[in-house]
Amino acid sequence: QVQLLDSGGGLVQAGGSLRLSCTASERTLSGYAMGWFRQAPGKEREFVARLSRSGLTALYADSVKGRFTISRDNAKNMVYLQMNSLKPEDTAVYYCAGDVGMVQTTKSHEYEAWGQGTQVTVSL
Repeated sequence: QVQLLDSGGGLVQAGGSLRLSCTASERTLSGYAMGWFRQAPGKEREFVARLSRSGLTALYADSVKGRFTISRDNAKNMVYLQMNSLKPEDTAVYYCAGDVGMVQTTKSHEYEAWGQGTQVTVSL
């Protein structure tokens, strides 16, 4: 099973931006649809965004639509989550995830590969 490596989290003020990155050290990501999830303390892991293998079809949670952008560079084996206009409620551990299935899904249990998580904290 591929191990994903996510990074780029940090502390930012409300209204600021961060870009998260995800890669895999031993396998190409081009065979996976890629997603980002997040989990805040005391809450369940929730879907943030998903991007198809080609990079042409993206899906976003309503809470981040218009503020976050998921992208990928298959040549560099990288997936990104650009987060703009951050809000305190965006504070969470963010995880990248890979799905070998063909059906677009927002359910975390349907993703086979996961990163270790990167903390994003948005202050007032």
